[in-house]
Amino acid sequence: MACGSEKQSLLLVQSHGENPRVLPSSAPPAVTTRPHSPPSAGDRIEPTCPDSRPRSSLRARTQTAPGPAGALHSWDWMRCLAMGGADEFPVGTCRGMCPPGELAQRERQGRLHRLELREGTQQGDPARAVKEYSRPAAGKEPPRPQELRPAPVLLATVRYLLGQVVPRADLPPAEVHAFVSDRLRAVRQDATLQRLRGAPCVALLERSLGYLLHASYWLCQEPPARFDPHLHCTQLQECFSWLRRCYQDGCHDGEPAFQALFLLYNLGFPEALRQVLQLPGPVRASPKLRTALAVNWAYLEHDWARFFRLAQALPYLPSCALHRHLGSARRLALLTFSHGFSARNCRCPLAWLARLLAVDSPEEMTELCRHHGLTVLDGAVVFQKAAFRDAGVRVHGHSQLLVDSKRGEAPLLEIIEDACS
Repeated sequence: MACGSEKQSLLLVQSHGENPRVLPSSAPPAVTTRPHSPPSAGDRIEPTCPDSRPRSSLRARTQTAPGPAGALHSWDWMRCLAMGGADEFPVGTCRGMCPPGELAQRERQGRLHRLELREGTQQGDPARAVKEYSRPAAGKEPPRPQELRPAPVLLATVRYLLGQVVPRADLPPAEVHAFVSDRLRAVRQDATLQRLRGAPCVALLERSLGYLLHASYWLCQEPPARFDPHLHCTQLQECFSWLRRCYQDGCHDGEPAFQALFLLYNLGFPEALRQVLQLPGPVRASPKLRTALAVNWAYLEHDWARFFRLAQALPYLPSCALHRHLGSARRLALLTFSHGFSARNCRCPLAWLARLLAVDSPEEMTELCRHHGLTVLDGAVVFQKAAFRDAGVRVHGHSQLLVDSKRGEAPLLEIIEDACS
């Protein structure tokens, strides 16, 4: 608290609409905020504006809270304001995937990942080293321009990670994911510190989301000690929220595909459906989004035959987004059938039920039925309303029919690039 002569050092108040902003006395009196900012850490699903809002007109946002994973924290924000205003964020000048200073420091400290070393040595390889995520902390100096990568270098880094690192089969999948996830987080941090917006930011977020959706399926069978699905879900939702804000800048080729992925990942959530229904007409009318809406309606209406028929027709990335809901959909389907087909002498062929629910094999279908207390006799299921046991969603592993068969021989980077175009 200021006292005595320090009281003469008054804070300047910059009015921003109806919300006053208090700035240090060293900051210039005129500060202009950029209209676009990443979502806050608490954002899970960010509402969009109605169709009547012109897409070119953005509501000005004032950055007062920490952003998503890797976003600019409050101490960064105030320091940037003191350096000359929100329009004077640093522009990166580092031309490599990892700043030379960080590479040398991590090499001295023995903190280089084995994916960043020269073959057969303990020396860092500038062509393979990637900047790691650095958690912001109070009192920590903001990065200098030579420590930040500009948008073209960030995009090249993302493509290197997805095209060269993710396909590595000689390392455990969880280790590869931990490396790639951390480096993608650092990419988003650099983008936030430079306040990237528009097409460059969209390109980074779309490719990051494509990988994160793939990883959520790829690692679904890993133990929690190696892969935390809750933390992964948080990162996905933050990226979706940030990307969908970027889409408000204008038209982007990948918007229909990623709005559809957003709805499929948040299947059955009323808020997600409301936001999608408020998108502009041309986006809503796109085939990809109409398919996602049809899947969502079938899920909400408990039309399980239609739901799984549509799910089998989805491409690879949408199937990855939908995968986490398959367990709950099958549980609800068996609950529905237990009430609708409850009869002492009624038998449902197990093979037919497996085809209807898109289960890979009758054996897997048998395990699922018994998990919910249903009796399986002579290759048929006996549905009894009183026998159904709501034992929760069974841990759902990989699905050959609904996901794996759609991957094909194409590299993951190519699949994601197709979704972005």
